[in-house]
Amino acid sequence: MSSPHLFKPLTLRGLTLANRIVVAPMCQYMAEEGVPNAWHRAHHGRFALGGVGLAIAEATAVLREGRITHGCTGLWNEAQVAAWREITDFYRAQGVASAIQLSHAGSKGATQRPWEGNGALPESGPEPYWETLGPSAIPRRAGWRAPREATPAELDGIVEAFAAAALRAVRAGFDSIEIHGAHGYLLHAFLSPITNRRSDAYGGDMAGRMRLALRVAEAVRAAIPATMPLLWRASLEDNMADGLTLADNLPLMHALQERGVDLVDCSSGGLGLPTSLGTQRQPHGFQVHLAEAVKRAAGLPTMAVGLITEPLLAEAILAEGRADAVALAREFIADPNWVFRAARETGLADPYAVLPPNYAFYLKRRAAAQGG
Repeated sequence: MSSPHLFKPLTLRGLTLANRIVVAPMCQYMAEEGVPNAWHRAHHGRFALGGVGLAIAEATAVLREGRITHGCTGLWNEAQVAAWREITDFYRAQGVASAIQLSHAGSKGATQRPWEGNGALPESGPEPYWETLGPSAIPRRAGWRAPREATPAELDGIVEAFAAAALRAVRAGFDSIEIHGAHGYLLHAFLSPITNRRSDAYGGDMAGRMRLALRVAEAVRAAIPATMPLLWRASLEDNMADGLTLADNLPLMHALQERGVDLVDCSSGGLGLPTSLGTQRQPHGFQVHLAEAVKRAAGLPTMAVGLITEPLLAEAILAEGRADAVALAREFIADPNWVFRAARETGLADPYAVLPPNYAFYLKRRAAAQGG
C-alpha cells in the first residue's frame, strides 16, 4: 500500500489537513484562571512534533462560570488569547492545524479535578463552589446540588459568549473551532429529554430542545471567517432509557449542516447519570457506527472516535467510507509517535516523512544501526 487513506489530505472549507489523524480534546485541568501555561505548551508540543493532521485543544470555557473545574482553560479574556497564541504558533510552525473546543459545562461545572475525587466543590475554601446553570433544576447525579434553571436572558448571554470566545479563538491563531455539544455539558443537556424538562421555547419536543444549540452554531459561524471550518462534538445517543437516540439526533445534524457546520465529531453518552454502559468494557471502535450513520444519513463529513487505538483499524474505518477522519486521545498520551507507527503499519511509502526532518534523520540512523 503506497497511499493509505489515513494519510490522504482532508479539505474543510479553506483548511486542508495533511492527514486524517486527529488529536481529540483532552482536559488537563492545569490552567490558572483559564490561562494555559507551561504544562499546556509541553502537552501540545508532543502532538505538534508527532505529525498529526489536526489537534483539538481541550474543552475551553466561554465564561468563567462555564468551567468544569478551577483548572480548566478559558477564552473569556485577552490574557488567555495571548497564552493560546504561543501554542498555535508552534503547531503552525510544524505544519499541524489546530482547533479549540469551546464549551460551557452547565450542571457538570464546579467540580473537583478527577484525581482529587471528581466530586462537587465545597461551598467555601481555596477552590469554592460556584452556581451552575442548566436547562432544568436536575442535578448531575443523586446527592449533587441541582443547577439553577437558566433564564432566556441568560441563554442570550451564553450565545453571545460563544460568539465572543470564537472571535478570541481566531485571534489566538486557531485554524478551526469545535463546539462542544456532547457529554452532558450545557448544550447536550438542553438537547436531552432526560435533563431538559422546560416548557418554554427551549424545551418540549426536539425542535425546542435544539434551539439553543442552533443559536450557538449560528452565532459562532457568523463570528468566524467564512474559510474557517466549524466542527460539532455530538453525543448521538444518551445510552439511557428515555434518552436521546441516533434517530432523534438526525434532524439536529441536518440543521447544523444548514447553519454551516462542516464536520461532526461523533460520540455518545456523558450525561453524568447512572447508565447501563457505565461499568462495561467497550470494544475497540465502539462508536464508529455513529459516524457512519451521520455521514450516510445527513451527508456530513464525520470523525470517528472511541477506542480507535490500532492503525489498521483506523485505516479500515476510512477505507470503508465509514468516516472522514479518526480521532484518538489517551492513545496519544501513551504513544505520542502514533502517527509514525501508523505510517509504517499501513505501508506509507516514506513513513519518515510524517516526522520533523531532524527526528527523521536520527530515526533513520537508528534503523540503519539496528539493521532495519
